[in-house]
Amino acid sequence: MSLKIVPIIGRPNVGKSTLFNRLAGRMISIVDAKAGITRDRLSVICHADDRYFELVDTGGYGIEDLDALGPEVERQIRFALDRADLIIFLVDVQSGITPLDRRVADILRREQVPVLVVANKVDDRVHEYAMHEFESLGLGVPQPISALHGTGISDLLEEVARRLPPSDEQAPAEPIMQMAIVGPRNAGKSTFINTLAGEERVIVSEIPGTTRDAVDVRFQIGNRTFLAIDTAGVRKKGKIRESVDFYSYVRAERSIRRADVILLMVDASQPIAQITKKLAGYITENCKPCVIVINKWDLAVGKADIQDYAEYVEKTMPGLSFAPISLTCAKDAINVQETVKLAYKLFEQASTRVSTGQLNEAIEEIRKAKAPSGAKSKARPRFYYATQIGVRPPTIVLFVNDRQAFGEDYQRFIVNRFRDLLPFAEVPIRLMVRERTRSQEGGKPPGKRPPKA
Repeated sequence: MSLKIVPIIGRPNVGKSTLFNRLAGRMISIVDAKAGITRDRLSVICHADDRYFELVDTGGYGIEDLDALGPEVERQIRFALDRADLIIFLVDVQSGITPLDRRVADILRREQVPVLVVANKVDDRVHEYAMHEFESLGLGVPQPISALHGTGISDLLEEVARRLPPSDEQAPAEPIMQMAIVGPRNAGKSTFINTLAGEERVIVSEIPGTTRDAVDVRFQIGNRTFLAIDTAGVRKKGKIRESVDFYSYVRAERSIRRADVILLMVDASQPIAQITKKLAGYITENCKPCVIVINKWDLAVGKADIQDYAEYVEKTMPGLSFAPISLTCAKDAINVQETVKLAYKLFEQASTRVSTGQLNEAIEEIRKAKAPSGAKSKARPRFYYATQIGVRPPTIVLFVNDRQAFGEDYQRFIVNRFRDLLPFAEVPIRLMVRERTRSQEGGKPPGKRPPKA
């Protein structure tokens, strides 16, 4: 069942993104003093008085965009209006009515859906009196709020619930998996998202840096609901010149942290960029399952052999050597859904829990192999037992005689063998090595106990 759609409409810099974040209860849209930051449609599910609806943040009407994307921004606004069940028309009481406010009001009067005028930045009695001039726009009495300070927000939610058309919608199903699409600028992330959504959900342009916010897009494959996070194309920190670039970079990192699986997108027509390697490192640090998506593969056909390219990827990003590779052409919808299914396979792997007995059988196989050199202890490495204490990522505690005998190389060897022996072939594994205390010497570990090394 589809939710009611409530877009926030208005000219630039009236506080649409601030209100969106306030109603969402968290920072989603980038808020900046510079006008025209929001370009795409951002959405979040909200509820009021047990009514659920999809709140949509939009760009500003009449935006003066330095990248000449004003028409594309207004196109996104049009998409939101065409799907709207109730429109929040946000105005700035401190600026008074502007010609652009009147233009927006003229557009909204022609819409066949209810319009709720909301007067923002009502911070004192003077502003309360001033907001009544907006009644002249012919769209009703404004609802006073201060999005920045949270004043009037509860009343606004009640009014939204009251004005929404009646329905019997229930709380929407939570996405079974969240995946973040990250990568350098113009790798094809937004095109990939639009293909999944089946509509022009985010702006696609040859202009680098078109996407600025992290855009959450729900979609379905079969009876499963997924959430895709389209992130801004990141650039090297040394090239970040504007605050919006900084916000975009931070939100790309945040998207990696909150996602279940990462799609690291690479442009097949370009060498793997330094920023892509840095993202790979950040993905590895956060122990996130990852699909390396080689997009625009049609441009590489005849120029690169699949096996050679896979070796190039592994050499360039060795920390993700276990991550599967998917070849796509997002603009032609080639291998897009299959990539999501592959991501879900990784999600299932990362969610798997194995028994202590299975782990210790694996330990017995590892024990037979020669340990890599480089340990900081002269003690012979000795395993006692292992147990899995967590999932996403699979987290395994290995109890040993001497932690110093298990250097980084040996731990890396153990993790790689776990991938061979356990159902974690393509996902990161977090290994914790602990010494068994003297008081534990006499106790029996749980599960099957391997012979002493």
